Amino acid sequence: MKKIAAILWGLLVLVHAGAQNPAQQYVNRQSHSGVLKDAVWGVLAVHRDGRTLASLNQSQRMVPASNIKLVTTGTALHYLSPEARFRTELGYTGEIKDGVLEGDVYIIGHGDPTLGTRDSIATDNGALFWRWKSLLKEAGINAIHGRIVGDGRAYEGNLEHQSWGFDDIGTYYGTGTNALSFYANAIDLAVRAAAPGEPAQVQQTYPETPWLHFQNYSITGPAGTGNSLYLYTTDLAPYAELRGSFATDRKPKTEHFANKFGALTCAFYFWKNLKETDWEVTGGYADIDRSGYIRNSSFVAEEKAGEPLVVGQTESAPISAIARITNVRSDNFYAEALFRAMGEKQTGIALSDSCQVAQRQALIDLGVDPDGIRQVDGCGLSRMNYVSPEWMVGFLQAMQQSPAFSAFLTSLPHPGEGTLSTLLPNQAGRESIRIKSGSMDGVLCYSGYILADDGTPQVTLSIMTNHTTASPKEVRAVLAHLLKLLMEEI
Repeated sequence: MKKIAAILWGLLVLVHAGAQNPAQQYVNRQSHSGVLKDAVWGVLAVHRDGRTLASLNQSQRMVPASNIKLVTTGTALHYLSPEARFRTELGYTGEIKDGVLEGDVYIIGHGDPTLGTRDSIATDNGALFWRWKSLLKEAGINAIHGRIVGDGRAYEGNLEHQSWGFDDIGTYYGTGTNALSFYANAIDLAVRAAAPGEPAQVQQTYPETPWLHFQNYSITGPAGTGNSLYLYTTDLAPYAELRGSFATDRKPKTEHFANKFGALTCAFYFWKNLKETDWEVTGGYADIDRSGYIRNSSFVAEEKAGEPLVVGQTESAPISAIARITNVRSDNFYAEALFRAMGEKQTGIALSDSCQVAQRQALIDLGVDPDGIRQVDGCGLSRMNYVSPEWMVGFLQAMQQSPAFSAFLTSLPHPGEGTLSTLLPNQAGRESIRIKSGSMDGVLCYSGYILADDGTPQVTLSIMTNHTTASPKEVRAVLAHLLKLLMEEI
């Protein structure tokens, strides 16, 4: 009887397996014997007709890494509208007499992350500064007996979220954003190896930051030891230390690190442009500290900042274009700008708690359970973010009903673009996949859509892996094959 029962059970298993589609069978095999068998991972893929094509631990909440940018860009497009733009205002304090301003010029930021960047959607510095000078001339200002003040007071609090890693906040991807930034608050350093045991050879190339006291404590390591350079910096004081090692067999390269003084950098470059174009500017450049005092380039607080009279403004590219770069490049800086913009609009405060309030309202408006996700930042750099594949699929389905869905779908990359540049390199029809990747140490996720020939979503999916010890290449290969199987269900 036992043998008969075992045979019958085996037949039932075979029948059940045969009834499953190839994607589900592959997920089952990988969960028991593949490189992910000891990982925490989950899958949910749902066809437009309601069929579940693959599922595993779909309600398990996991760290999504940059998959959280899907939620940030989606809610921002829905809540702020794809056509919305960031503005930057020009204003002044004091009096204008015979074309001379006896006072200060203020550059008043409202969160534009593209200022001073080299992105195609950004206005180049020459054209931007020309427009700012035109605004001053239209106000009757031809000379300035005062300072150029970078005003970032519109956003309160830290640039970066408090849960970000200490080593992350010195990198270009952990700069954090503020109301007035410049060059995405980054610093470029040209680095080359020196003799073993000696400091790496370092030169700051762009932007100039004359006020920054820079110390190079790096070491040139033996061949094969790689690159572990980090710039440790803070907005509390104008100091930065380069630490870590750069191996002797590494080729010279440009490393990108964090500049915590975006408002001051912006003021400096506009001041420099004015001087170079024969404007009379008798004062220097400055920013405004957390107490509301004008702080000069020597970091001395001089007097309480005024409330400038606004004479005009410039605007960024539309948020739809910013969301596109955010998702294709997985740009943390742009994602944080969108997240903070929602908080500023909803509550008048750009702290992370306020951003969560705004996003919660956007999720409710979309008909999505706001309690099904924990999101503390906009970019996914925090490991305090948690979401399940099931919730993510529900969110992606809800976005299809949003007036902003076309812009949202357009923002998503396909394999061969941005962070997906190496995914499914020889796969026919890979342009039908529109997904966002998310990765950090031990984490790899893909969420998004697979489109039909007419461009409509046919499969909505979320694949999340956490606590993996296999190499990213091995995990990526497993997820890529699963995506191929799901493509066959169209």
